Amino acid sequence: MAIFPFEPLTACALTLACIGGPAHPADASIALSTLDAGGRTGAVVLQCDPAGGTHPDAEVACDALTGADGDLGNVKPKDVACTLEYAPVEARAFGKWKGKQVDFSTTYPNRCAADAHSGGVFGF
Repeated sequence: MAIFPFEPLTACALTLACIGGPAHPADASIALSTLDAGGRTGAVVLQCDPAGGTHPDAEVACDALTGADGDLGNVKPKDVACTLEYAPVEARAFGKWKGKQVDFSTTYPNRCAADAHSGGVFGF
């Protein structure tokens, strides 16, 4: 059973409290984290409307979420081919999307699949 053992990540990395807010608060702020089979972790903050935060491609990720009305389970996947390598990546999203609570977790077969199947949301 995976419970996301993210001890290496600081509380700051998983909360929005450690970043300076924009002049106009975003309508969506979501903490995203990943944990792969090798124990490597990643964490970013995605802010949308306006796009920003620490996500490396916030515009693409926000567009993907906008198309799914913030529901990560309904994001349109990217049209890319990934290898069939099995190196599972646990992914988690927690925050707010336009007034709605977001609490999503899933496991992808590898990092490429995490990026592709999430429309770029977990592409970090």
